[in-house]
Amino acid sequence: MGPMSALTRNEAQIRARLLDVRHYEVALDLTTGDETFESRTVIRFTARTAGDTFVELKPDELRSAALDGHPLDPAALTDGRLPLTGLTEGPHELRIAARMRYSRTGEGLHRFTDPADGETYVYTQMFLDDVQRVFPAFDQPDLKAVFEFTVTAPAHWTVLANGITTRIGERPGDGDERAGDGGDGSGDDSAPEAGIWASAPTPVISTYLAAVAAGPWHSIRTEHAGLPFGIHCRRSLAPHLDADAQEILDLTTACYDRFHDKFTEPYPFDSYDQAFVPEFNAGAMENPGLVTFRDDYVFRSAVTDAERQRRAVTIAHEMAHMWFGDLVTLSWWDDIWLNESFAEFMGYQTLIEATRFTETWTGFAMERKPWGYDADQRPSTHAVAPDAAAVPDTASALLNFDGISYAKGASALRQLVAWLGEKDFLAGINTHFARHKFANASLADFVDSLAAHTDRDVHTWAETWLRTTGVDTLTPRLQESHGGWTLTVDRTGSRPHHIAAGLYDRAPDGAIEPREVLALDVPSDEVLSVSGPRPALLVLNDGDLTYAKVRLDETSLETALRGISRIPDPLTRGVVWNSLRDMVRDGELAAADYLATAEAHVPDETDLAIVQGVLGFTRTQIADRYLTPDRRGDALTTLTTIARDLLRRTEDGTDPGLRLLAVRTLVDSATQPDTIAGWLAEGTVPGGPELDPELRWRILARLSVLGAADAADIDEALAADPSGTGREGAARCRAALPTAEAKAAAWERLFHDDSLSNYLFTATAQGFWQPEQADLVRDYVPRAYTEAVTLAARRGPAIAEAAGRWALPGHEITEANLEAGHTALTSPDITPLLHRKLADHLDDLTRALRARR
Repeated sequence: MGPMSALTRNEAQIRARLLDVRHYEVALDLTTGDETFESRTVIRFTARTAGDTFVELKPDELRSAALDGHPLDPAALTDGRLPLTGLTEGPHELRIAARMRYSRTGEGLHRFTDPADGETYVYTQMFLDDVQRVFPAFDQPDLKAVFEFTVTAPAHWTVLANGITTRIGERPGDGDERAGDGGDGSGDDSAPEAGIWASAPTPVISTYLAAVAAGPWHSIRTEHAGLPFGIHCRRSLAPHLDADAQEILDLTTACYDRFHDKFTEPYPFDSYDQAFVPEFNAGAMENPGLVTFRDDYVFRSAVTDAERQRRAVTIAHEMAHMWFGDLVTLSWWDDIWLNESFAEFMGYQTLIEATRFTETWTGFAMERKPWGYDADQRPSTHAVAPDAAAVPDTASALLNFDGISYAKGASALRQLVAWLGEKDFLAGINTHFARHKFANASLADFVDSLAAHTDRDVHTWAETWLRTTGVDTLTPRLQESHGGWTLTVDRTGSRPHHIAAGLYDRAPDGAIEPREVLALDVPSDEVLSVSGPRPALLVLNDGDLTYAKVRLDETSLETALRGISRIPDPLTRGVVWNSLRDMVRDGELAAADYLATAEAHVPDETDLAIVQGVLGFTRTQIADRYLTPDRRGDALTTLTTIARDLLRRTEDGTDPGLRLLAVRTLVDSATQPDTIAGWLAEGTVPGGPELDPELRWRILARLSVLGAADAADIDEALAADPSGTGREGAARCRAALPTAEAKAAAWERLFHDDSLSNYLFTATAQGFWQPEQADLVRDYVPRAYTEAVTLAARRGPAIAEAAGRWALPGHEITEANLEAGHTALTSPDITPLLHRKLADHLDDLTRALRARR
C-alpha cells in the first residue's frame, strides 16, 4: 500500500460541481485469510459536464477497474487516486475489484481475534477519509449516495450494516476443518463454508458514514416505535452486556422518544443497531443505523455511576448525530462543529430531560469543559467554526477533532440557548433540518435558519463566538458602598456573555447558603449596586451557562478554599473547582494550595464527577507535573490520606461508587507496595469491594512500577484473564517494570513492531513513562521525539494520535526535554497530526515548568 494524498477543499469543490454520485454496490468477501479481504464495487454516477476526475482507493492490490465497460490501467493508481479521464456528460458506471488489507489500528476495516475464545470480528471505521481502505469512493462529505452491501462471511457470523441485513445465501464448504465446523463444533462436512448477507439500501449518506460490522456477535434485539433496535458485542462479553442490556435499551429508546419530541423530522433510517466493538479508536461513531462504540462500554468490572453517565451521554450523543451529521451533513470539514458541538450539547441536555441522569452538566463541567479550556489556550487553538482557509485539506481537518469542536462548541450552544431562548433555538434547528435534510449545509445555512425565528442578531453572535479563538476571563470587582456594595465585571476577551452571578453567605456553622442570583450581561457599562452586606462568596457564571474562565475576588477565594464542599449545588461547586484549576494552570494559585483544598474538602464531597475530576487533576497534574519531584512523595501521601478518609466514610456500603474511586486513588498513589499487595493476595479490599479484573490489573500495574511484581506475576495474571483487556493490562505492566531489559523490550515494541495494535500500543506507552523511574528512562527522553516522527509517518494517523498522547515524556519537566521536543517540531518529516500533538505536549510542559518556578 502506498501513501495517499490528502484531498484538498478546492479539489472537492471541483469534483462536487462535476459529479452527481447516485449509488454504491459494495461486495466484500471476508473469507480469504487473516490479512486481506476482497472488495468489489460498482459506483453509478452522473457527470454534469465533460471533464476529468479521480476516485480514491488504497488497495493491497488493484485487480481490475473498468469505466463504462472499458478497462482502466491499474498501474495508473497513484497516491491512492485512480484517474477517470475523458468523462462525457451523462451517466457512468465504474467497476473496481481489489484486494484490501485489514487494519490493526482502527482505520478502515479493523480485524480483531478475541484471545478469550479465538473468535474473530471485523468492523469498519471510515471516518474521516478511510473508506478508501475498504472500497473505492468519491470520498468527500458532499457527494452523498445510496449504499448497498453484500458481504460473504464465515458461516457462523452475523453481518450488520447501515441498513437492515438479511442472509440471502450460502457458499458450500469443501470439507476442510474450518468450513466443516460451522461454529458449532459439529464437524459436518455438508455445513456451508460461508454465509452471504445483503443490506437494505440506505437513504443518501456521506461516504464516511457507510458501515459494516461482522462476526459471531452476541445480539439482543427489540422493537420500538415500529423499528428494529439491537445491541451487539463479542461473545466473550455476553454476560456483561446481558447485565446492562435493559439499562442500555431503556436509555436508547428514551433518547429516541425525546428527540422526536424536539425535532419535527423523524428518525431517517430503517433500524438502529449499536455494536460494541474491540480496539475502537474513539468513544463511538455515528454510522447511520449502525452506531459503533468502544467495547470498554460493556463493563466487565465495577464502575461508578459517573461512568455509567458517561456511557449514557455517548449513547445520546450518537443518536443526536442521526440528525446532526447524518440527516444533514457538513459540506466540508471546516464545519465539523455542526456535527460534534450539537451532538455534544444535545447528548448532555437530553439525558436530563429523559433519563435518571439529571446532573449531567456537572459531569460536563468537570470532565469535558477543562478539555476545551486547555485546548483553547494552546498555540494550536482554532475557532469552533474556522475559516475555510484554515482547513484546506483532509489532513488539516483531522486536527480539529478536539476539545474545541466538542466541549467549547457545546458550551457555546449552551450560551446561545441561554441568550436566545430554547423555543427559538429549537425552531431554528427544525427549519435547518427541513431545508437541508439528506443534503449538506454550512455555518451560514445554520445561522440563516436561526435568524428566521428571532429578532436577535445571531449573525453577529456567530461571528464573535464561533469565528474567534481563546478563552475569555471574567473577574469581579466588588466595592463597599453606603448601605450595600457595587459589582463590576471585567472581561479579558471579546465575547458577550449572558450569565448568572450567585451570591452566598457563610452561616455560623460554616455552611455556605445561597442568598440571591443576579442576571448579568457582560460586557456592560453599568455598575451594579446591590443592597445588603457584601457576600462571603460571589460566583460568576453560576450554573455554568457560558464558556469563560472565572476568577474569584479575594474574599470569595478565601471562602472557597475554606468551604467549597459546603456549597449546596454540585454544579456551582464544579464552577468553583474549575476556577481553582485554571488558577493553578495560570500560575495564580500554588499547586500546594490546590492540594490542601482537595485534602480538606474531597472527603466531604458527594458528587462523583467532582470527586473523580479533582482527584484526577491532583494525581496526574499536581503530583506528577506542577509540584517538584522532591514534593511528589508528600503529594502522593496526601492522596492516599484522602482515599483512606473516603474508605472510612463509605464503610457502611451506602456509596459503592465513591468507595471504588477511593480504592482506585489509593492504588494509583501508593508509594509502598504492602497494602495493595495484600489486597491482591486476598482478592478483596477489607470491607469491599472484591477485586474484579480492572482492579487486579490496576494493582498489578502499580506493583510493577514499584518493583514489587515481576514478569512471572504478569504471566500468571494473564493466564487468569486471557481477554483482550487482559492482554492490554499485561502489556502495560511489562512496560512498567523498573528494569533496563523491560524498558528496552517495551521500546522495541512501541517504535519498531508494526504489528502492535492501536490498543496494545497505547497500553505499552502508558506503562513505559513513570515518574518513579525518571533516572531509568532518562536516555529515552530525546529518542522519543525523533522516533515518534518516524513512527507517525510510517504507521499513520491513529498511531500518531496515540504516540502524541501517550508515548512522549510528560513527566520530565525540564528545559532539556522542551529543547528536544522543539527540535523535533521543526523536522521536515513530521506529520500534521503529530505536529499538533507535539506542540500541545510542549505547551503543557511549559506551563508546568512555569508553575514550578
